[in-house]
Amino acid sequence: MTTPLQSRRVFVTGATGYLGVRLIPRLLARGHHVTALTRQASAGAVPSGCEVVVGNPLESGTFVEQVRGADTLVQLVGVPKPAPWKGSQFRAIDGPSAMAAIRAAREAGVRHMVYVSVAHPAPVMRDYIAVRSECEAAITAARVLATIFRPWYILGPGHWWPLALQPIYRLMELFPGTKAAARRLGLVTIQEMLIAMTWAIEQPPSVSRVIEVPEIRRLGRSHA
Repeated sequence: MTTPLQSRRVFVTGATGYLGVRLIPRLLARGHHVTALTRQASAGAVPSGCEVVVGNPLESGTFVEQVRGADTLVQLVGVPKPAPWKGSQFRAIDGPSAMAAIRAAREAGVRHMVYVSVAHPAPVMRDYIAVRSECEAAITAARVLATIFRPWYILGPGHWWPLALQPIYRLMELFPGTKAAARRLGLVTIQEMLIAMTWAIEQPPSVSRVIEVPEIRRLGRSHA
């Protein structure tokens, strides 16, 4: 990866989650100033070196003032290990937290928001896709400049089992009728995801953009 052109001020929600706890040290190492939102009970798990804000990620009023001055807000709050039977949790946590982050970004005048959505359409995870799609639409309606990532499954510690599906993906990519779906719903590694997110923060767009699996992979390779 190249050296960032300038230091960014980044506000991260979901700071102690699967992506947040790995993204923050990466941003700090590259010279960025990171402010992390966390609940009181999780404050001790926030990566060292960043500014910590204790608040409720479901209520924008508890952290909007601390968002002011940020170049990018990264929204990472979500239910751990999403599964088809967690629909009620998605609507209780993923949706409201994203809506709170969108309100805070708009009210605080944040120039750029990074949102991790999910690849769609897909035959499974309907509730998860529905909630994330609603949040994408809310970002557009709020006129918040955003980079929206649409991974399907992120391979990493504790998340390796889908590797068994790799032969099926390769076979599907050989046939015109299934090639597009296989690429859209392909697997990405956590390293590819972190590299792509770092790139998005360091290269904010002039218009909102959606980054799908093939582009996440390309960014992961080209900026490693």
